[in-house]
Order: sequence, then C-alpha cells, then structure tokens
Amino acid sequence: MESQHSKHESWSETESASSTKFGYSGPLSGPLVTTNSRNSSRKKSATFKEGDQDYVEITLDIRDDAVSVQNIRGGDQETAMLASRLEKRSLGSLLSFRLRQFSGELKQLATPSRSFNKIDRSKSGAARALQGLKFITNNNVGSEGWSEVEKRFDDLAVNGTLPKTRFGQCIGMNESSDFVNVLFDALARRRGITSTTINKEELREFWEQITNQSFDARLQTFFDMVDRDADGRINGEEVKEIIALSASANKLSKIQDSAEEYSDLIMEELDRDNLGYIELYNLEMLLLQAPNQSNLMTDSRVLSRLLSEKLVPTKERNPIKKCYNGLAYFFEDNWKRIWVLALWILICAGLFTWKFIQYKHRAVFHVMGYCVTVAKGGAETTKLNMALILLPVCRNIITWLRSKTKLGLVVPFDDNINFHKVIALGIAIGVGLHAGAHLTCDFPRLLHATDQEYEPMKQFFGEKRPNNYWWFVKGTEGWTGVIMVVLMAVAYILAQPWFRRNRVNLPKTLKKLTGFNAFWYSHHLFVIVYALFIVHGYYLYLLKKWYKKTTWMYLAIPILLYACERLIRVFRSGYKAVKILKVAVYPGNVLSLQMSKPQGFKYTSGQYIFVNCSEVSPFQWHPFSITSAPGDDYLSIHIRTLGDWTSQLKILFAKVCQPPSVNQSGLLRADIGQGDNMPRLPKLLIDGPYGAPAQDYKNYEVLLLVGLGIGATPLISIVKDVLNNIKQKKEIEEGITESAGKGNRKKPFVTKRAYFYWVTREQGSFEWFKGVMNEVAEYDRDRVIELHNYCTSVYEEGDARSALITMLQSLHHAKNGVDIVSGTQVKTHFARPNWHKVYKHVAVNHTGQRVGVFFCGPPGLTGELRRLAKDFSRKTSTKFDFHKENF
Repeated sequence: MESQHSKHESWSETESASSTKFGYSGPLSGPLVTTNSRNSSRKKSATFKEGDQDYVEITLDIRDDAVSVQNIRGGDQETAMLASRLEKRSLGSLLSFRLRQFSGELKQLATPSRSFNKIDRSKSGAARALQGLKFITNNNVGSEGWSEVEKRFDDLAVNGTLPKTRFGQCIGMNESSDFVNVLFDALARRRGITSTTINKEELREFWEQITNQSFDARLQTFFDMVDRDADGRINGEEVKEIIALSASANKLSKIQDSAEEYSDLIMEELDRDNLGYIELYNLEMLLLQAPNQSNLMTDSRVLSRLLSEKLVPTKERNPIKKCYNGLAYFFEDNWKRIWVLALWILICAGLFTWKFIQYKHRAVFHVMGYCVTVAKGGAETTKLNMALILLPVCRNIITWLRSKTKLGLVVPFDDNINFHKVIALGIAIGVGLHAGAHLTCDFPRLLHATDQEYEPMKQFFGEKRPNNYWWFVKGTEGWTGVIMVVLMAVAYILAQPWFRRNRVNLPKTLKKLTGFNAFWYSHHLFVIVYALFIVHGYYLYLLKKWYKKTTWMYLAIPILLYACERLIRVFRSGYKAVKILKVAVYPGNVLSLQMSKPQGFKYTSGQYIFVNCSEVSPFQWHPFSITSAPGDDYLSIHIRTLGDWTSQLKILFAKVCQPPSVNQSGLLRADIGQGDNMPRLPKLLIDGPYGAPAQDYKNYEVLLLVGLGIGATPLISIVKDVLNNIKQKKEIEEGITESAGKGNRKKPFVTKRAYFYWVTREQGSFEWFKGVMNEVAEYDRDRVIELHNYCTSVYEEGDARSALITMLQSLHHAKNGVDIVSGTQVKTHFARPNWHKVYKHVAVNHTGQRVGVFFCGPPGLTGELRRLAKDFSRKTSTKFDFHKENF
C-alpha cells in the first residue's frame, strides 16, 4: 500500500532531555497471526526473536480505523511506550504499511547490535530527511509550482494527453531523461497505469506525490523506482540498475562502469543476513546515515550567526552619502589603476593640446583650419602610445620589477595585459583622429584652395598644387599610412576574444583564418608596422628638419628594451631544452608533462613558463602555469587541449604512450626510463619563469585558493609548496634533516593555513592532481591545507538524482577511505559551492587577519568573488585581498 503522511505525523516524537529514545520505521518481520471476528475487527500479533534474546510479542485489536494494544509480552518500558503511540494513529488504507513500519521499530529495539547506529528522526536525522530526496526544486519550475507545470502540459500535450517522452520536460527535469523515465514508470506502476501517456488529472497526482513534503512519501517513491517488480524487496540486480541510472544522470561514467561492485557493497552492508534482498527500512537508514556534504561549520556558532546578521545588506537612504560611499569604496579598491590611467590620460591630453596650439599658430592653419590641428594632435598621442604599448609585454622586466622591487605596492603589474589593451584603444583613437582629419578635412581643403591661399603651401607640397587624392596616396606618407592602418586593423580584430577563441560561427574556409594561430601571427606583424611607422614619421609634409621629427625619439628606448627582451628569450630558451620524464593523457583532453629542471632554473609557485615545440610550430611559444613546486626535483605542466597548437602537441605525445597499469591514473602514460629502448619524443624548449598574480601568495598567512577546471594549475603548485613545507618541518622535528642556520638568507615560510576549492564539471578531471590530493591527506595531519573538491555535474545535495551517489560515497569512504567520485582520499562535494558561506567560513576562523584570495579560471566568477571579498573586508575584521588570473 502507498504511504503518504505529513511531517507532523512522525512515529517518533521529540525526545526529552532525561531519556534516550530512538525512532525507527521498517517492515514487519517475524510471524504474523491474524484473527477475524464478526464485527470486522482483526487481531494481529507480531513476534520475533534475535539469537538468545527474549521474545517480544504484541497483540493488536483493529476495528475499522481504530487500533488498540491488547497485550505486550516481553520487551521493556520503551517497547510499551512505542506500542502505546500506535493507539493514537488512524490507520485506514495505510494499515499494512504502518504495521510493517511499527514492527520494524520494535525489531530495531530488540536488536541493538545492528551495524548502523540508531537514527533519531526527531533531531539531525529528521533535518536531513526533510532536505533529502527532493525530486522537484525551484530550479525545475521556479516559484510557480503546479501552475507552471499545467502551462507546460497545455503546450506539450498531444490530443489531451502527455507522452512519457515529454514528462521530464513538463516537470522541469529534461536533463535526466533516463532517470525521469524510471520515475514515470514507478508513479504509473503504483496507480496501475500501463499506458505511456497520462492526462492532466493523472499528471496532477504524479506532481503531488513527487512534491510531497513528507520524507516518508518521497522515500516510498524512490523505493518504488528501485523496486522494479513491485514485490516490496530490492535485490542486488535492482540496486545495480539504480546505481547505473543515478551515475548516468550525474555524468559519473566511472561509477556507472563499476555499478556491480558498488551494488555488492550496499548489499553487503545492509543485507547482513544474506537474504538476497533489502527492504524499505534498510534504504531509509542508509539515507539518514549519509552525512551532510557541507563541512563549512565553524568552531563558533554564535560568531557565525553574528557575522551573518552583520552582512545583511542595508540600503543607504541619503543619495549623497550613498554616492560618496560608493566612490570611496571604488577608489579604495582601484586606486592603483586610477592613478596610472589618470597619469596616462593627462600626458596624452597634454601632448594633444601642445600640438593643437602649436599648429594653430602656423601658416597652414589659415588653409587647413582646425583639421590640421586635430590631425597633428592625434599623431602626437599615437607616437606616445606606440612607444608605451611595448612596455606591458616586456615580461622579463615586469617579472623582475614585481619580484625584486617594491613597485608592486603602487603599480598594478597584474593588469599589464589590460593596460596593453587600453593603450591599443588609445592608438585606435589617435589613428582615427589623425587619418580622419587628413582624409575628410584638410586634404579636401587643400585641393580646393585658391592660388593665393596655396602660395604659403608651396614649400611643403611643391610648386604645383595637388589635383586629386591619388597624389597624397602614392606618396611615401600616404602608402605607408594606408598599409599601417590595414595591418593594425587586422591585428586588432583578430585579437578580440570572439575571434581569438573561435566563438564566431563562420564558414570553414573563413574559420581557418581565426583562432589563436591567426592572433599570434597577425600580432607579429608589428615588426612591419613599426618599420613603416618610422618611415611615415620621417617623410612628413609639414616638417623638413630632422631634429623636429620626433617619432624616433619616442620609439628609441621602448624598442631597445623590447629587443633586449626578445633576445633574452631566444638565448635563454636555446640552452633550456628539457628532457621529458613522464607523459600522461588524462580525461578532459589534458596532457601532463613532467620534465627535468634546467640547471639554475628557479621559480616561485604561481608563475608560468612559455613552451615551444618545433615539430608543431618553430615560431609559436605558448604560456602554461607550472604545477610543480619549487622544492620538487622536476618541472611539470598540465595542458588543456583547446586550440590547434595544443591539439597537435597532444597527438605527438600520445603516440609514445601506453594504457596505464592498475595503480596508475590517466588514459595513456609514458614513464621514460634510462634504457636503450627509449621512445623518440618531441623536443621541447622552455622560456621563463614569468610573474603572475598567484606568486604573491607568500605574503599571506592565510590563503583562499579558488580554481575552476584547468585554472587549478597555478594553485596546485601553491598547495604542493605548502605541503613540501609541512614535510620539511616534519623531517626537522624527526631529526632527518637539519634546520637552516642563522646565515641563511631565505625568508621564513609565512603561510600557516590554506583553503583550496577546486570546481570542475567532469569526474575524470580529478585524475589530473590525484597524487597531490592523496599526499595532502597523508602528510597534513594538522589540517594546514583544507581541500574541497566540487563536481558540478552531480546534482546538489538533497536532489533525488544524487541521493544514492551520496549514500554510496559515504559507505565507500567509511569502509575504504577513498572517495568514489574523485578516487582520492578527499571527499567530493556536489554542485557548486556557496561562495558566501565559503568566505564566512574563512572570516570566522581568522578574525583580524589578512587573507589572500587567489582565483584562476574563466572570468564569469571573477565579479562575485571580488564583490564578496570587498563586502567581507568592509563589514568584518578579516581583510580579503583579491587576486585573479583569467584565461
């Protein structure tokens, strides 16, 4: 029979502080004797025995909807109290289920030696129950509920009925078709529906059952999904099917492949009597035993509550004060960028004004007017910006400045590429003003000038007045300018994200002209552009004396610095050919390369190197974060294959790889030994290391590291560096190594606590850094590093589609110490983190401290993390410094 009752009709009531009571629900077990009488009353007696324990026998008198306890033989006071509760319940059509449930409770009291601890449904167990096994959430249908589903039914129905294939779309679960089909079958089977279509009334019944707030009702629905043959029992094969189904719904292919193994684990734990099946109460206990996924609890609940209240946003009613506070916060967060941009804008404005006034007092102004002043003002700012744009890409100089000087306190070196882009925009504006004023204004005015007006112009344009535009174009000033504008436009367009990342849907023939390769080669047209720019700046119409031609003056020092930069890269990479030690190809199109460390190669965690493979392209160098730690005797990188270059590199290395052995991770591996049968490997050159935002982690005692997908690479290096420091301290304590002497200039390791959050959508991604996770779990006994892995393909905690995965995860981790999702000792969380809770967790545990927040990943999450860092810094005593690196 179907059991549906509200949360207020729980069999177990709130226990008192002076007693220890346990509530259970389960099927009837033991012999059941029924005696019928003429007045439609029935007496049922349930007896059972465990080992040498005494019998407990209860005789019930059932008359219509009433039930009374006739006799209790055996048991104790708790047994009597449980039995007395039954008299208060109205049974009706739920009698059979209630009897099985009640009998199960008594059976649990009679058998305290069960493998599971007793569950208190009135406390934490009940709280978990109310949050668990939710088939429908607001994410499915929003806040409208049935009205929204009814609208969808009207849109999706065919001849007044809803096909099974559209049921998931109708209730908002269209992403889990297989799971929805099994749910549909379970709901239909309980109602005796054999058709593959349902009408609106039947859909309403389905909806009411799957949205029922009672945990017992949801549990029964889930049980029906597993119990395909509707015999009230679940065998191993049915458990295997539901595991495979849940794994498929959550995109966990490895669990799906090992469904039989995990099925045996569940049967082994729950079917201790080797009956070959489990029943409803077994499933309930397994669900309620599953711990809460969130472990962001803090030591001080009161402080956490006060912090939450303090962070409630308050609206400022005074518009002037609101505006003032907004500007103050903006300046506080961006003052480094503001002063640099302000200085740049002032210099550009000053140069433009200087040239504007200068040409306003020259003879050409009387013929060409303000056109020539605007053109010359734009040209002067373009000269400056063509010089400045080279400096932000001098990576060696910037790395040296940020590592060896204190300039990083006032100069935002992390924004070097953004400043490069801003200057490019300034060049576009300057070129637009210069070329636009010439072509549309002063040249036409010169062509239409009278002989008298042209007389002062003869010294610049010759005795004969130009008669058409072609005269200007064919001159050196003209054709150099046109070619420069075209090359700049090509480089600027192909550098935009939608072309550089192939986000634009173009025909195949045109698509080959976009992507990273097109960006890289078009950007290197700058050599031609600068050559033409110098020529263009020398052959000027209105200036003839060489010392007044200032283009070369602007460019001399920046070009010299950039040339030295490129020469350093060439010479340094020439002797930094590395030997490949290990190669691994992981799920998610990730190639891992472990290389020998060149002699004298020193770096800091968080930095990156450039890699060149001549067999793919002799000219292209691509940046990759270093994933090894400075203390490791090797150098490693992890490469996500997204473009042409990385895909070809993966193909080259995959040729020398073999399937891994049992104890190895990855899809393909190659451990290069010292023997004679060494495979021929592509030759790699490296250049670096170069500075990145993450390298500033050494300035903070507390770290909050957030990585999305492959963005975890620089943060993994930091985690390994902290881990190596833990190992080093342990070795010093055990006397294996000696501590550094007083003469050692090496700075002490500052970091005392690190929180690492890694969010990825694929289960296979956890193999990338499996070894690091296990190392942290093994060596970090003091929990200096707190690891949190999140798999977003799995539905959030409480969703019925992930309930069995949660149960299985807890069982497997408790028995084997290994997480079934990540394959490591670190348990995986499901869905996305609640970043507000993450910040609160750190803020509560580190009051009055400064926390370095380092984020690496796609830019989508940057805004939220930066905003939370600002909010918590302003409203709590914990200060969060946000650093980001996007790709």
